[in-house]
This record gives sequence, C-alpha cells and structure tokens, in this order.
Amino acid sequence: MSYNRIEDLEVYMLAEDLSNEIWNVVIRWDFFAKETVGKQICRAADSISANIAEGYGRFHFKENKNFCYYSRGSVLETKSFLRKMRHRGLVSEEIYNHLFNRLEIIHIKLNAYLKYIGTKSTATKPQTDGSLNK
Repeated sequence: MSYNRIEDLEVYMLAEDLSNEIWNVVIRWDFFAKETVGKQICRAADSISANIAEGYGRFHFKENKNFCYYSRGSVLETKSFLRKMRHRGLVSEEIYNHLFNRLEIIHIKLNAYLKYIGTKSTATKPQTDGSLNK
C-alpha cells in the first residue's frame, strides 16, 4: 500500500466528500441552527480530512499517526453532532442514516490506515520525482 498523492488515499477522499455533503445540508438551515450545531459539525467534519492531510504531509509515520488520531476524534465528534441534528429535527432519518453510515465507513478505513502506518518503522520521505522512498 503506497500512496504518492493525498488524493490517492481513499479515506481522505471519503472524508472530503462527507464534509461537502454535510455543508450542503447545513447551508439550508435557518440562522440559529447554522450558528450553533451547523458551524460545529462543519468544523468537525472538515477536520477529519484536514488532519489526515496534515499528517500525510509530515512524512514521518509517528507524526502521521498522531494526526490520524486527531482525525479519528473528529469522526466521533461529527457523529455526536449528527445525533444532535437528528434529535433536534434538523435532518430526516434518511439523511441521518446516510451520513452516519458514511462516517462508519470512514471510521473503519481510518483505523485500517492507522494500522498500516503503525507498522512503518522508518520515515516515508518524498523524492524529487514525487515518488515515495520507503
């Protein structure tokens, strides 16, 4: 499992897509809902892919792993706000289930990625041609 670009990392792309989906739900809400739960869930969802990207850019397995732990925390934070959205009637059960299932997939894939980078014993550094040196 080798990745040359962050866009080749499936969990990153899934997290990017999810945050855009959540944005498209929240943007339709009234002012109060946007300013309270809306901002918080958007920030939490954006943080999932942002932390994956930041860790990936560090090119050292320990730092990458730490940022993936932050990302995993953001997955759980996003799930928490999603439950609040459902309880407060801000999303239908169908949208809730769809987004929650997407978060579950991201959570599983993020754990698999953490396991993968956890097995690395040396830094992965970029080469001038853009390939990775293991």
